[in-house]
Amino acid sequence: MSDERAKRIADFVEPLRVEPGSKVRLDRDFDPRDKAGLKRRDGAELLRAEVDMLAEYQERLAAQDTYGVLMCLQALDAGGKDGTIRHVMSGVNPQGVRVSSFKVPSAEELDHDYLWRYAQRLPERGGIAIFNRSHYEEVLVVRVHPELLLRQKLPDRARGSGEWKRRYREINHWERYLTDNGFKVVKIFLNLSKEEQRTRFLKRLDVPEKNWKFSAADVRERRHWDDYQHAFSKMLSATSTKWAPWYVVPADRKWFARICTAAILAHTLIDIDPRYPEVDDETREGLRSARRKLEREAPPRLPADPYAARHPSAAGKKRR
Repeated sequence: MSDERAKRIADFVEPLRVEPGSKVRLDRDFDPRDKAGLKRRDGAELLRAEVDMLAEYQERLAAQDTYGVLMCLQALDAGGKDGTIRHVMSGVNPQGVRVSSFKVPSAEELDHDYLWRYAQRLPERGGIAIFNRSHYEEVLVVRVHPELLLRQKLPDRARGSGEWKRRYREINHWERYLTDNGFKVVKIFLNLSKEEQRTRFLKRLDVPEKNWKFSAADVRERRHWDDYQHAFSKMLSATSTKWAPWYVVPADRKWFARICTAAILAHTLIDIDPRYPEVDDETREGLRSARRKLEREAPPRLPADPYAARHPSAAGKKRR
């Protein structure tokens, strides 16, 4: 990729990044309706280009087999997480991507530390893992509903006024451990306004095909809107780090949220800059030998190498 194109992507995502050490207040610092001056008709073409770019970089990531990528998506109900994943990852090889959604923890999961179930779903080298909700639920929904701590069977000393600061510290250290071992962590918060959430809930009620998406619990949880805004602000302030930064994506316009998410993931892969493995001389000689054997098997009146006959310039580069 050209340095110019990489710089354009970096410039696009930089305003979305939460500066490490900054004190975030969502209602003051980020506008859920922002679209960076883009028009929707231009956005479709931009998203297609980003999806193509992700497909190329995913192949290189898998071939290099050194780094893995963990993308964490957080949002309130109706924030657009599922649609964002579906559109942004539409061009990649599904074998190299694993999406995990985390619901209410099971009895087995509650018998382990709070990060255990998330560690089971981390990416392998060469792969991309997406957490649809993530380990940050442990400082969001659990903070808004502290009674959930009782189910986690924590010792008394692990509960108290310092609980959230301790968890922020532990999560930061865990993510530092992952990045030090070659697993990039990219964290995206889809920032939805209260009015847009209300509109999306009503659409789920109005359109029969979307009724299945609606839950009365979503409306009950909406009563805690201000508590969640406070919890998100504290989380962003405490856990956006140099090694695992947060990006706050305006989510009221789904098409723009998808463009931003694709750009952030592309920026992460560009930063890794995965390369195809170089073949040593011994292996290259083995490839030449295999080529000669395959070419000798060509049927009469057909090219010895059909691909090279159709793409002489590309084949020539690969032979060199």
